[in-house]
Amino acid sequence: MITVRSWAVYGMLAAIWGALLGWQVAEHISKTKELHDNLIDRGRSRSSTCGRLMSAPGVMGGGTVSKERLESALNALVVPNDLLSIEVLNNADQVVAKAGEPIGELPARGEFEGGVCWGGDIATLKYPIDLGTNMVPELVIPREDLMSMRTNRLAAESNNPVARSLTSTNRSRPDLRKERPYWMTEEKYRELLESKSAHTFIVVMSAQSVLASVKDDLWMRVIIGLLGTVGVAGFAVAWRSMIQTSELQLRLVRASEQNLHLKELSLAAAGLAHETRNPLNIIRGLAQLVAKQDNIPPEIATKSREIINETDRVTAQLNEFINYSRPREVRRAATDLSAVASEVARTLNYDLEEKKIQLELLVESVVIEADEQLLRQALFNLVLNAIQAVPPQGVIRIRASRRSNEEAFIEISDNGPGVPAENRSEIFKPYFTTHTEGTGLGLSVVQQIVLAHGWEIQCLANEPSGALFRISHVKLKIKE
Repeated sequence: MITVRSWAVYGMLAAIWGALLGWQVAEHISKTKELHDNLIDRGRSRSSTCGRLMSAPGVMGGGTVSKERLESALNALVVPNDLLSIEVLNNADQVVAKAGEPIGELPARGEFEGGVCWGGDIATLKYPIDLGTNMVPELVIPREDLMSMRTNRLAAESNNPVARSLTSTNRSRPDLRKERPYWMTEEKYRELLESKSAHTFIVVMSAQSVLASVKDDLWMRVIIGLLGTVGVAGFAVAWRSMIQTSELQLRLVRASEQNLHLKELSLAAAGLAHETRNPLNIIRGLAQLVAKQDNIPPEIATKSREIINETDRVTAQLNEFINYSRPREVRRAATDLSAVASEVARTLNYDLEEKKIQLELLVESVVIEADEQLLRQALFNLVLNAIQAVPPQGVIRIRASRRSNEEAFIEISDNGPGVPAENRSEIFKPYFTTHTEGTGLGLSVVQQIVLAHGWEIQCLANEPSGALFRISHVKLKIKE
């Protein structure tokens, strides 16, 4: 369950993460706008240069400029990967002069947002031509047309003294570009204003450097966002781990207290069981005295034997409980596994012969590190459990061998009914038994001994029938 404090920490981390991502998005948008504005400013600077070129004293007459000379000057401004092309448009958006790469079809008027239209890796900029206050538009006329008009006009003036005097008067004006050229007729001037006047600059700038910078900035922001995300997630995981560690420590403290309490109860129970055996022995002795008396009624003799049997059964259970509650102190020493198995077989020989059970010993002569007395008790309980499980004339097999240069294994198998799969994880618990005469502590004692040695025990199915108990990770005694 997540506590209120954890929710507060997670909420704070989420807020920090959101603020970091929002900050990076805002910074990227600002950087993109700054790069776009820089490109637009460069385009405006180029258009201003073009305007100054057209306003320079190198015009062919008041208010006119040679198309060839203008395009030559504009071509000098074209720079690869920066300024790609320039076009001069009239009032009807028709091209009157151009330089650089062909632009093709111009974007529609509505596509220009703030005087710029972005398309692919180029930016098309549109600027009005500013020639100063009260100045007429520049006329961009091809050189041959310009020279022809001037020649015709001069020839007409040479035959007309009045016109020649007017021409000399017009030449004395300080700023001839504020009205039509002196050598051009009014009708021709109006016609040229419609078709050849310079009204707008179209500047095409390469946006590759801007796009590359925007991409680099985006990657940088993404990396910062990912690092921030990893940092926030790592802090959240660390916080969660700290909370879980604190909970585990608290549980360990409680478990330690409970374990101490259970240990005290176990010692008290073991002492009570030990003290209980003495009264049971007295009751058994008295029952035996009664049963040995002469001339007692058969009913009393039967009751006496029942008392003796019940006291023996309860005494056996008490002995098993005391044995289970005793701490397992392992004293490891070099132990011959084959010798221990043979001794267990001799000890249970009477029980084996009583049920005519065949015991097969398939034990290699290996020396292991174990407490010989505890190992003998574990094997004794496992074989005795098998004797109780198999039917008469059954087969029990003790098998032990090396698994590697460092470990060995021990197996006790039988051909009895076996252990159901749902009981294999429960069979080592105290007082769990499938035999009517069992105490339910024999296999629990075996597990205690095995775990005390650092080994592992499993209950498996034996093929084709029966049960198999396997003790693994048995350490071999390494010769020095």
